[in-house]
Amino acid sequence: METSAPGAVKCGGYKYDDGTRYIGDWNQKGQKHGLGHLLLPDGTRYDGAFVGGVCSGLGCMWFPDGAKYEGEFMQGWFHGHGIFWRADGMKFEGEFRGGRIWGLGLITFHDFTHGFPRNEGYFQDCRLIRKRRCSDVVQRAQKVALMARAQCEHPF
Repeated sequence: METSAPGAVKCGGYKYDDGTRYIGDWNQKGQKHGLGHLLLPDGTRYDGAFVGGVCSGLGCMWFPDGAKYEGEFMQGWFHGHGIFWRADGMKFEGEFRGGRIWGLGLITFHDFTHGFPRNEGYFQDCRLIRKRRCSDVVQRAQKVALMARAQCEHPF
């Protein structure tokens, strides 16, 4: 049997009592592990990598209000580089920590402007603290989001 991740031993689906559905890889402990598709009762959807039962690695998450995130996850949180789009079309490309915008990045509004003065630099807890050009971090976030999107096209 071909596995998509070290430790993944089988592939299959399960519907939890709360209505959550999962289709993908599992490890020997019965945890989501490898690539999978998770659909929560509220309509939130995650496609991507799991480690030990939680979202970890590259993935994409769509929310019922139309917001989405493509990028790196760690222990269930947005963590690392990625892109987050709000439902109103505003997006942040850059670094995340513990599920929050935290680190270097760039905000782009729905009209494709960046604000004046430009909303680019170091963010802490979703607030711009220091202005700074960081095109290298934005490019890395775009690359990571593209890799996450490509992985999400994996057939389950």
